[in-house]
Amino acid sequence: MNSEEIRRKHKAYLFPAVKNYYRESMAVAEGKGIRVTDTDGNDYLDFFGGILTISVGHANEEVNAAVIAQVKRLSHISTLYQVESVVRLAETLARIAPGKLEKCFFTASGTEADETAVMMAQVFTGNSEFIALRHAYSGRSMLAQSLTAHSSWRVLPTQVAAVKHALAPYCYRCPLRTTYPGCGVACAEDVEELIRTTTTGEIAGMMVEPILGVGGFITPPGEYFVIVAEIVRRYGGIFISDEVQTGFGRTGKMFGMEQYGVEPDMMTMAKGIANGLPLGAVITTGEIANALEKNSISTFGGNPVSCAAANKTIEIIERDRLAENCVTMGKILRDGLEHLQDKYPRVIGDVRGMGLMQALELVVDETRQDRTPNPKAVEQLMEETKNRGLLVGRGGLAGNVVRISPPMNVTAEAVEEALRILHEAFEALNIRTGN
Repeated sequence: MNSEEIRRKHKAYLFPAVKNYYRESMAVAEGKGIRVTDTDGNDYLDFFGGILTISVGHANEEVNAAVIAQVKRLSHISTLYQVESVVRLAETLARIAPGKLEKCFFTASGTEADETAVMMAQVFTGNSEFIALRHAYSGRSMLAQSLTAHSSWRVLPTQVAAVKHALAPYCYRCPLRTTYPGCGVACAEDVEELIRTTTTGEIAGMMVEPILGVGGFITPPGEYFVIVAEIVRRYGGIFISDEVQTGFGRTGKMFGMEQYGVEPDMMTMAKGIANGLPLGAVITTGEIANALEKNSISTFGGNPVSCAAANKTIEIIERDRLAENCVTMGKILRDGLEHLQDKYPRVIGDVRGMGLMQALELVVDETRQDRTPNPKAVEQLMEETKNRGLLVGRGGLAGNVVRISPPMNVTAEAVEEALRILHEAFEALNIRTGN
């Protein structure tokens, strides 16, 4: 099918809620490494990677070989039986996870992983109330939508009243209207006030993203999670790190929470774990894992093929030191984005992120201290970058944040090419808007 036929059939047979980027949606036919090709034969640098899912490049030959070999042996059997690729992955995760995290439960998605983590916190502590962050995103199930504090992604009112939302550590748009570091990280201290005023005073736990992904790559201050984790544990809860987007080296450490010097009691993960194959996981301590005494199963969780892909993906990440590459390439990317901000200070209000997880927040006029979100500028910018062969993502509560996250084995040449295209796109945007 050509692009026009795919667009027509997509409109005819898929939910309208399944949105696509760009004024004229793009049908992707194939990908290799850091590039993808659409059905019209146009090539693009992919600097969003399936929402931070393509860790080691599209159609990675080694991952493909591992998948093919596993499919030839066994494609599915369920967790009622033991499979080598599954236990190998669990062993690897126990080895690379921080602290005492050693027991795994596999799922088919990040949504399932987050749901499992909340259930385990409630079972282990005997408490039911749970803390999440504003601007957070946890998935599309009923519980996950209750955890999500992002109106664009919430279809129904809160279905789980036990979930309470703490202030986000969003320094650029501080909800307390203070400035870091003079604020004393007041948003972190407010978690205690939240627990004392909106809960029974005994909580099951708190789930946080080290960098809030859908929220627009909101990057908390360095001491934020140290303060929050201590408060959560003091009130009987366990501290859960949602590593669905930050896991497996993207921030420059194997897991994002390691950037803050905090050992979580549990982690969830998905996306980049298997280079695009569907897989999620929860890892926790033996003590917490042992609290679940009832039977539990995830039919497709720990699928042998997905686990084989994950084993090879993690092997490549470690062997090729891709976390280090994220630091090196991330610095080149960040320097280039800050140069863009210097050139276009009116429209680029904030540059933030870690490693190869970087963002630009676009505003109406930062130089006049008008930080009104500018989603139209993001829409226009994405059209300009697409026309020049670069794919980036968007996020933020108002959709005014450009998210940039290429595969972790990206080269300096590709980063420089992406920055050149961004410069050209902003130049075109600047001319058209007159900013």
